[in-house]
Amino acid sequence: MPTTALLEVCAFNIQTCLTAQRAGASRIELCDNPIEGGTTPSYGTVKRVRERVDLRLYPIIRPRSGNYFYDEDEFEIIRRDIAACKDLGCNGISVGVATINAEIDTERLMRIVEWASPMGVTCNRVFDGAPDLFKALEDLVLCGCERVLTSGGRTSAPDAGDILARLVQQAGDRIIVMPGAGVKSTNLAQLRRECGAREYHASARTIAPNPVTYVNTQVSDYGNVYVADEDEVRQMVQILSEQV
Repeated sequence: MPTTALLEVCAFNIQTCLTAQRAGASRIELCDNPIEGGTTPSYGTVKRVRERVDLRLYPIIRPRSGNYFYDEDEFEIIRRDIAACKDLGCNGISVGVATINAEIDTERLMRIVEWASPMGVTCNRVFDGAPDLFKALEDLVLCGCERVLTSGGRTSAPDAGDILARLVQQAGDRIIVMPGAGVKSTNLAQLRRECGAREYHASARTIAPNPVTYVNTQVSDYGNVYVADEDEVRQMVQILSEQV
C-alpha cells in the first residue's frame, strides 16, 4: 500500500523549532551544543519551545558529549532531566546509554523508559556505536523504545542505504528505524527508495547571519548560531509527502 513518511527536525534553538513548524515538519528533536553532537537543552529553552510550538517535542537527554557510558551522578542527572521534560509537557525524549564495551545498556535503558512513561523514547545514535547493530536493534525492542535514530553505523545515512534497509526489515512494526545524519533534499528521495523507512531526521543546518554591529576579532569564543534553512525543510517535507 502506498505510504507517505514524516520528517523530524533536529533543532538547536527556538528559532529552528519555529521554522520546523512553519515548514511542515512533524516532530522536533531539541538539542544544545551542535558542534559536539547535541546535549541536553536548558529547562528554559524546553519550556519556551513547548509554549510556542505545537509539534511533537523530543528533547535530547545527554548530560555531556563524548561516549554514552555514564557514572552514577550522570545517570541521576538523566533521571532529573527526564522528570523535567515530563513536567513541561514534552511528548518524548531522545536518549542513549551504553556499557563499557559500547553495547546498549539494557538494564539502564529499561529504567529510562519506565521513568519517561507515558512519554515516548527514541534511542539516539549511541546505537551507531554498537559493535553489532542488529543485536542492538533487538535490545532496543526489548527495552521498549519506540524508535531509533541511526545512520546505519556510517558517517552519513545516505551511505548506508543497504544496512538501513536490513534494519527496517528486521524492525517490522516493533520499532521505527529513523535514518538521520547527512540527510538532505538532494539525497532524501534516493535514500527513501533504498531503505523504505517511514520517518527521517535532518537538521537542514545553516549558519545564521550575525546581526551584531561590532565584533571584537581578538575574541575567539563567539561561535556560530546554527538554524534550519526553511526552504530546505519544506523541500524534504514535500518529498516525504509523496506516496511510494
